[in-house]
Amino acid sequence: MNTLATFYQNLGLALSLLVVATFLLAGMIKGVIGLGLPTVAMGLLGLAMAPSQAAALLIIPATLTNVWQLAFGGHLSALVRRLWPMLVAIFLGAGAGTLWIGMTGGHWVVRGLGAALMFYALNGLFLPTLQVGRRSERWLGPLCGVITGVITSATGVFVIPAVPYLQALGLSKDELVQALGLSFTVSTLALAGGLLWRGALGGGELSASMLALIPAVLGMLLGQWLRQRISATVFKRVFFVGLGVLGGHLLISG
Repeated sequence: MNTLATFYQNLGLALSLLVVATFLLAGMIKGVIGLGLPTVAMGLLGLAMAPSQAAALLIIPATLTNVWQLAFGGHLSALVRRLWPMLVAIFLGAGAGTLWIGMTGGHWVVRGLGAALMFYALNGLFLPTLQVGRRSERWLGPLCGVITGVITSATGVFVIPAVPYLQALGLSKDELVQALGLSFTVSTLALAGGLLWRGALGGGELSASMLALIPAVLGMLLGQWLRQRISATVFKRVFFVGLGVLGGHLLISG
């Protein structure tokens, strides 16, 4: 897969349409609730292709939309100072996970992705938001970062346990949106480094990922339009239910 044309030719028309539809849907979800693009992309594409191939496709859409998310809000420097131990730990965990586990595309990796999606969905639906004190951040932040990095390197999903941890810090709405964008950006770059090291991210994959950016951005703009017209609470509930069903399917059939 040295060129963009070769990449999508190898995928075939049906899978190429799946890629476009997936990133349109994932971008829309991110536009409404501020997260979900890589999670939805890995979940849906994981039904039809190897996790490493799906992860390569999401690198550029995830990176640019997350940078877009973290760039606005005015809290970036303060968040970097507060969260840097977790962010460094994400890189360390992803590096260790790449060397130790890697994204080999085996059945157990697909099941791991399904389990991660189900856990994330159940957390969003049923578990109350926890509270983390400042003293606990010193050790809990790096621990969550390492675990997030390992899960990222194995499944391409980087919401567990980073998202519940950030939600437990008592950040304001704007701070939380920026913190999620910051964490997701670091996780995406760590994932890209692992894929590059294993030879799963070349010029053809990056070109294909660049093309996937178009439906992702269109979906994100659509999601931002929808956010003004529907209840975000209802949308989140439907999102988590759908994610749980998708995760359960991957866990059983992977």
